[in-house]
Amino acid sequence: MIARQAWMRVLARAGADDIRTCLRDAGIEPQWTRVRGPESGLAMVRGRVGGSGAPFNLGEMSVTRCTVCLANGTVGHAYVVGRDQAQAELAAVADALLLAPDTHESMQRAVIAPLAAPQARARETIARKAAATRVDFFALSTMRTTS
Repeated sequence: MIARQAWMRVLARAGADDIRTCLRDAGIEPQWTRVRGPESGLAMVRGRVGGSGAPFNLGEMSVTRCTVCLANGTVGHAYVVGRDQAQAELAAVADALLLAPDTHESMQRAVIAPLAAPQARARETIARKAAATRVDFFALSTMRTTS
């Protein structure tokens, strides 16, 4: 079972059309009501020099959030980067369906797995390209031979 943090990562990176398509292809047609949002705003992004230095404010980024309640009472939440309100709402619906015991397994198979696969391939491609530019530095003294 994938933990909530992992499935929310997948949903936050998937487009609204992709989530909608996966739900439709799986025959999952939930009924929901909006509890909050979707609404867009700004979040402050913080950074650290070297990953361990003092934190500083890097800048702001757009974030959209949404909370929905399914007909069975399960509540789902989502925060996505950007201003795509449909993506935030569908991600919240998917979160609620994943939290419900009766739809969890089918959602994992029909929605999360198909969305996670291309994301993993994209990460591998980026990692491969980055690895190809890696430079190993070594001291010239290790290359000298003694005569």
